[in-house]
Amino acid sequence: MERIALIGAGAIGRAWAIVFARAGHRVALQSRTQETLAVAREFISVSLQSLLEFELLEEKPEVIAARIEFFIGLESAVAGATYVQENAPEHLENKKSLFSQLDQLVAPEIVIASSTSTLPASQFAAHVTHRQRCLVAHPVNPPYLIPAVEIAPAPFTAADAVTRATELLLSVGQAPIVLKKEIPGFVMNRLQSLVACEAVRLIEDGYVDVEGLDRAMKDGLGLRWSFMGPLETLDLNAAGGFAAFAEVFAPIMHAIDASPEATPRAWSEEGIAHIDGARRAQIPLSQQTARIQWRDRRLMALIAHERAIGNADRKT
Repeated sequence: MERIALIGAGAIGRAWAIVFARAGHRVALQSRTQETLAVAREFISVSLQSLLEFELLEEKPEVIAARIEFFIGLESAVAGATYVQENAPEHLENKKSLFSQLDQLVAPEIVIASSTSTLPASQFAAHVTHRQRCLVAHPVNPPYLIPAVEIAPAPFTAADAVTRATELLLSVGQAPIVLKKEIPGFVMNRLQSLVACEAVRLIEDGYVDVEGLDRAMKDGLGLRWSFMGPLETLDLNAAGGFAAFAEVFAPIMHAIDASPEATPRAWSEEGIAHIDGARRAQIPLSQQTARIQWRDRRLMALIAHERAIGNADRKT
C-alpha cells in the first residue's frame, strides 16, 4: 500500500482520490480551504455510491472512503508520500511556486507529477533542485471513470521516474500514454482543440446550430470513437485498410484542412456568447452539478456495459 498525496481537491484532485483509494492506497487530499474539502468529501461519497450501484466496486464505499484523509496544510499532506500528484489551477507562476515548495518537502526520489492540461513540465519544474523526478501525468476528466493518462516527461526527467509513474498508474487501472517528447497541450488536448475550434467556426459561420453540432458528435462520430480511435476508424472504413483509405481521402481531407473555411482564428466574443447562450438555454448553470452527475452516471453505465461485453466475449 502506497501513500499518495494529491495537492488540490477540485474536480481532478477529488477524482484522483477515488482512483487511488479504490486501488487500495492511502490518500492524502489537500486543499487550502475547508469548503473545497467539504465539497470533495461529498462528491467522493456520492460517486462511490453510484459506482456501487453500477457494480463497479470490489469493496464497500465506506471501506474505500476510509483510506482518504483531508488536509489543509501542504507539509502534513505530503509527509511520508510515495507519489505526489499536483492538481492546482492552470496558472504557470503558481505552479512554479508550488513545485518549488513540493521539491523541498518531498524526498528526492519521490515522483512529483502534475495534472496540468496544457503546460509542459519544463515550464514549471526546470528551476527546482530535483527536477529529474518531475513530469506531467495529465488525465481526462473524470479520471476515476476515464482511464487515459498522458505521461509527458521534460527533457530533464529521469527515465526511472517515467517508468515508476507508468507502473503505478497501470496498477490502479489507468491507461498511460507515454509521450516521446514535450509539446504544449500534449496529445489529447491537441486533438480536442482541433475539434473544438472547427466546431466553433462551423457555428460562427452559420453552417450548423449548437444542438446540431453536438448531435454530429454524440449521435455520429462519437459512437465509434467511444470504443476505437480515429486511426482504427479510418483503417476499418476501407477494404484495403488505412493505406487504401488514404489513397482516396487523404487529398480530400487535406483540401478541407487547407480550405479558407478552416483558417485558424480566435473565437469571437459574439460566437462565444451565442454558444454559451444556447447551452444555458439547455442547461442553466444552476443545473450544472446535476448534469455533471448525469454525465458520470452515463459513463458508469457505459463502463458496466463494456465489462459485461468483455466478460461475454471471454466466455465464447
